Amino acid sequence: MGGVGDDEPASKRMKLSSEELRHLSNGSTLKEPIVRSTRDLMARPLQSEGGEEVFGPKGIIKKVEFVRIIAKALFSLGYVKSGAHLEEESGIALHSSLVNVFMKQILEGDWEGSVVTLNNIGLTDEMTIKSACFLILEQKYFEFLDEEKVTDALKTLRTEISPLCINDSRVRELSLFIVSPSRCFSVQSPKQDTSRARSRTKLLEELQKLLPPTVMVPERRLEHLVEQALVLQRDACMFHNSLYKEISLYADHQCARDQIPSYALQILQVHTDEIWSLQFSHNGKYLASSSNDCSTIIWEVDANGVSLKHKLSGHQKPLSSVSWSPNDHQLLTCGVEEVVRRWDVSSGECLHVYKKAGLGMVSCGWSPDGNWIFSGVNDKSISMWELDGKELECWKGQRTLKISDLEITSDGKHIISICRETAILLLDREAKVERFIEEDQTITSFSLSRDNRFLLVNLLNQEIHLWSIEGDLKLVSKYRGHKRTRLIIKSCFGGLKEAFIASGSEDSLVYIWHRGTGELIEALPGHSGAVNCVSWSPANPHMLASASDDRTIRIWGLNKPSTKKKDTHSNGIHHCNGST
Repeated sequence: MGGVGDDEPASKRMKLSSEELRHLSNGSTLKEPIVRSTRDLMARPLQSEGGEEVFGPKGIIKKVEFVRIIAKALFSLGYVKSGAHLEEESGIALHSSLVNVFMKQILEGDWEGSVVTLNNIGLTDEMTIKSACFLILEQKYFEFLDEEKVTDALKTLRTEISPLCINDSRVRELSLFIVSPSRCFSVQSPKQDTSRARSRTKLLEELQKLLPPTVMVPERRLEHLVEQALVLQRDACMFHNSLYKEISLYADHQCARDQIPSYALQILQVHTDEIWSLQFSHNGKYLASSSNDCSTIIWEVDANGVSLKHKLSGHQKPLSSVSWSPNDHQLLTCGVEEVVRRWDVSSGECLHVYKKAGLGMVSCGWSPDGNWIFSGVNDKSISMWELDGKELECWKGQRTLKISDLEITSDGKHIISICRETAILLLDREAKVERFIEEDQTITSFSLSRDNRFLLVNLLNQEIHLWSIEGDLKLVSKYRGHKRTRLIIKSCFGGLKEAFIASGSEDSLVYIWHRGTGELIEALPGHSGAVNCVSWSPANPHMLASASDDRTIRIWGLNKPSTKKKDTHSNGIHHCNGST
């Protein structure tokens, strides 16, 4: 499938030398002219033409395509002799003789000859031929300008490029070079290493993208196929959760269940009432928990585990949510229909209190630059504040509920909040455009993925829905199995590349699903009360935290000898021996 007019053995087909092929692969140009006998321009048909010889267990791999792709990889890797031997022994050429002539003509600047050859290599799509001719003649035009042959360049534009009748806007742009060469942003001084004209090897690469792969095998095609196979295996692996898990070509990839954090390594018992909110900092160095006991605790995370850093007091009502600043230096806490407080993480000092007369706050969040904060208010509005407490803007109307999460996308443009029992508002505050995720069931909570492309929505009917919010809103997946009848249960994304979904549950278990397949892979026992919320460390895919009505936080990890500790009890913190 190398082209038209091949009627000599592969050993006699015109080939570029080893040195010349190296130039092709590394982007440099040919320095010496290539001299070949005329009989080298003759070639015989490829062995599998007409027969479509296939092989492999499923009989779907075409031999000619396979051999050509391997030959391309060998040449690209610099194994020029091996590539040539493969062509010789298989009788299958990487390129037909005409394609080799075409490539030689491009690299040597034989523009007229290359256009003639292009029309003879068996292309059937007229637009492809015209587009390729346009690129070739454009290169010719630029090189005339580089040589200050303005008359020749103008003639090329008028008599060769324009009659192709394609890409009129580019033709007009090219004409400006003759009037005012400085107006072209893509052309540089010919005195520079990168000349005005695009390099001829660059032109060849562009032509390669344009021409059918049966004519010119795409660059790095074998590498792309192998990487694609490895990525598909990794993504299909139910338990893949480690950056250091090697993926080998020698065997199909499969991780064991031990990559999932399913062993309680620590139990943190300092709160004196139900714990309602839990969130790791962006850098994974801290964990914040808030409780019905009106306090928030900042926990420090290091190689030895999780330890208490600050217990923050000052709220007069139970706390419903916490939010870390983008740099993790500050923390927002929100009381139930009360106030929002901003804390310094290092000292534990309260830096500011945000409140509105006669109203209460219900949620909080940060702008991505850390210069503003947002809060949901119990009159269903959302406010934006300067750090010093000055209210900058207020979006009134049905924007939020008394029980709602609040998220701001990383570009700062979108505010996300539960605006009705069965709807989530995505407010573009710059374009002033509103979009809505509509559900059939009451929405109890939601969580935004780190890449801002997906939203995880918890529903009253004991389902968790995964929505794509990039472009058109689309329901992607559903997760079932956890229990929820009366409480607000929160879920989260987590693990390597957020490949898992974790959720609390009223049956005292922590549930983990594979995000891609929706399959339930773990239901972790240990808590003695409803698990209200979970948080997966963004820095450590092997660390998961859960918080419960039993007043404890459990830190889940891998059951490895290095993580096991002796049973201890200090300052309300239990170290477990890898069991639940």
